[in-house]
Amino acid sequence: MKFPGKRKTKHYFPVSSETRTPLERNLVERERIYVVGIDQLIVDIEAHVDEDYLKNHNFAKGESQIAPSDLVEKVYKGLKDSQKIVGEFAGGSTGNTLHNYAVLADDDCVALGAINRNIQVGDYAYKYICTTNSHVDLSYLRPCDGPMARAMCLITPDKERTFVIGKGIMNELSPDFIPEDVVTKSSGLLISTYLLRDHQSPIFSATLKAVKLAKDAGVPVILSLGTTGIVKDQKDFLLDFLFDYVSIVAGNEDEMSFLMGEEDHLLALEKSLDYVDLSLLTVGKSGLYLGGHCDEEYLRSTKDSLHSKSIPNYNAYEYSRGMRKESCEKPIKVYTHINPFLGGPGKIENTNGAGDAALSALMHDISANNYHKLLVPNSPKHSGDFLTYSSLHQVAKYANRASFEVLNQNSPRLSKGLPEKEDSLEESYWDL
Repeated sequence: MKFPGKRKTKHYFPVSSETRTPLERNLVERERIYVVGIDQLIVDIEAHVDEDYLKNHNFAKGESQIAPSDLVEKVYKGLKDSQKIVGEFAGGSTGNTLHNYAVLADDDCVALGAINRNIQVGDYAYKYICTTNSHVDLSYLRPCDGPMARAMCLITPDKERTFVIGKGIMNELSPDFIPEDVVTKSSGLLISTYLLRDHQSPIFSATLKAVKLAKDAGVPVILSLGTTGIVKDQKDFLLDFLFDYVSIVAGNEDEMSFLMGEEDHLLALEKSLDYVDLSLLTVGKSGLYLGGHCDEEYLRSTKDSLHSKSIPNYNAYEYSRGMRKESCEKPIKVYTHINPFLGGPGKIENTNGAGDAALSALMHDISANNYHKLLVPNSPKHSGDFLTYSSLHQVAKYANRASFEVLNQNSPRLSKGLPEKEDSLEESYWDL
């Protein structure tokens, strides 16, 4: 899947020279296209356990929970001694997404968070840096005294993931370490509900500062819902937060259903669009949904079969591109759905990171739109205030493909980019 970025020009837009619009190369050379993410820097430690192990330790299955550092250390040593640990990786929802974005886009992004002041070879901070793509700029991290956070990812035989987190210094990012220019000049600001769990923590204040800067600068704020536990505990706060600051929200079926109060996936997606411009909903073995707004003037009808569920013919305009609702004179909600690529991997060992990978593909498409806007500002593709470079249908296919790769390789972080596209693109997708 190829998008505008640091690749050979022949891959960008395979169109005839007669229709090509002159490129504003000097403009692009002066600008840097990137996204920013705030994260609780953390190392994921994956282990296979049984149901009794969770019960014996009073861990809530399928949830993310904070535990005292001494308990996390005891659990770690016990799993290590019993040889149940299968890997230790750089983790964190935002960290995974930024890494995958860097792999897909082959371009820069910026991580904000807290890391050890003194890093030694072999320690957790060292492992985090070594297993993060070099395009992820870590130069703005806040150096702190103390240990890196650890997340014990306990995987039961049914492949459900339970997280037990030792905080360390993960919440020590303070507002004075939010670089204003970096945030306001970005293509998007990525955050997660994990940052909003503790309203008394420094990282909560830093996140509020960042989202306010982004909103004032017209930079889309992208929120990953993280875990159902936080959604349940802070539903009212999160709904207000969505309405006030967020442009794009992403979550799985449980998170979105709890937040929107709708069990039906499609209706939960529809309701989320009352709060945000664009919504990504992953539904496990059923693939994913993507919903957004488009001005009636720019609607594009699908050339595929129409589908009806709780919303009749919901995919009627899935070939439309996502727009900011406030920029539409007559905003229309548009939706698309896609089943897992090739039916999904034959065997799924771990679902960790699949949603993050899908979101990284969506973010790549958004930054590609900004890149192309700088490259060809007079292009008809930018006649409206579009958020995405591609149609919702095509973005969903791209996100689905990235998610498949993560599931297929049994790792939350992509080791390489995606293969060349296997399927044809809808008409006019690459048009300038």
